[in-house]
Amino acid sequence: MKIIDVVCSAGKTGFYFDDQRAIKAGAGHDGMFYLGETVTPGFESIRQAGESISVQLILEDGQVAYGDCAAVQYSGAGGRDPLFLAKDFIPVIEKEIAPKLIGRELDNFKSLAEEFDSMQIDGKRMHTAIRYGITQALLDAVAKARKVTMAEVIQKDYNTGLEITRRPIFTQSGDNRYENADKMIIKGADVLPHALINNVKEKLGENGEILLEYVKWLRDRILAKRTSEDYNPIFHIDVYGTIGAAFDCDVKKMADYIGTLAEAAKPFKLRIEGPMDVEDRDKQIEAMAALRAEIDRRGIPAELVADEWCNTLEDIKLFADKKAGHVVQIKTPDLGGVNNIADAILYCNKVGIGSYCGGTCNETNRSAEVTTNIGMACGALQVLAKPGMGVDEGFMIVFNEMGRVEALVNRRKNK
Repeated sequence: MKIIDVVCSAGKTGFYFDDQRAIKAGAGHDGMFYLGETVTPGFESIRQAGESISVQLILEDGQVAYGDCAAVQYSGAGGRDPLFLAKDFIPVIEKEIAPKLIGRELDNFKSLAEEFDSMQIDGKRMHTAIRYGITQALLDAVAKARKVTMAEVIQKDYNTGLEITRRPIFTQSGDNRYENADKMIIKGADVLPHALINNVKEKLGENGEILLEYVKWLRDRILAKRTSEDYNPIFHIDVYGTIGAAFDCDVKKMADYIGTLAEAAKPFKLRIEGPMDVEDRDKQIEAMAALRAEIDRRGIPAELVADEWCNTLEDIKLFADKKAGHVVQIKTPDLGGVNNIADAILYCNKVGIGSYCGGTCNETNRSAEVTTNIGMACGALQVLAKPGMGVDEGFMIVFNEMGRVEALVNRRKNK
């Protein structure tokens, strides 16, 4: 089966591009708008509409395979590629990449994806968002050529040796952390609520008191509203470096505070994502490893999740090898080609660190479906419900894709 044409279209994502540095510097709110001047190059406003590009591959039997190019909410921050705008990059795909796709035989996803993920234009690697979308489309194309699910393609091409099964789903609340937590409880989310704690004064508290009260509220809310004692979700809270900011990145003080949160979360398990951000990859690894060692030494029942400065497959391996956290977020658009997601999950599982197949609220339904297939095939610790911050839509997309894939795989297995 060959590719005979490539068609691109501009799209919107499920959330926004946000200037993280401006937000951390204290930008104010006016409804959904942020107030103040931008800090990160490329932004025209602190919050602007998220954009995507759908790449459709026309196959010689008339089938259409597609993937969506998309970038994370906080583009241009934490060592990531710059802001991704459709008008700038559709011409690049049509001129530079489409001619190399047309005529290609869809025999092996892994080799095709690695080729296009490493491709250079004028001596530079393509933007991560382009690599992300092109390789999604290639995975779908190979699956259509073989007449199997994308998960089965990954299982075969990567020799995973794993059963394709549902994985725990992690839901994210955005700033609406109370009402959205209720949605998560009603729908039985496995991991919750993300909570978007990205400002010390407004969301964490100068001494961590605001987040502590929220954790207590969340614990009590679940205990009061759950319909079964068997429902015991994991608390996973992303603090965007604010614990480090509030406690001067002092390892003992941070561990003290996380211990307080863990105690407040009981009987539920606690994960803290991005406890600090020291604005440098190697220093971030050192800081995360030191805090994990302190947490483990004290026996504090909490896990640390690496996020900032853990962007590429190389970064993920370094964080995993140095035990810079208990779990690593594999922030899927940041890795470029989706082949790297498979490699990252399998590597984390091999070395014994949690593999969180994540991403961003600022993706599309298509990228969510594709990465869910990869998470299922590779045995990810958890898979992010995405896109958006409304809970219902992202949870539906990922939950239903898992159900479809599992049902099809089981049908073939039982025939």
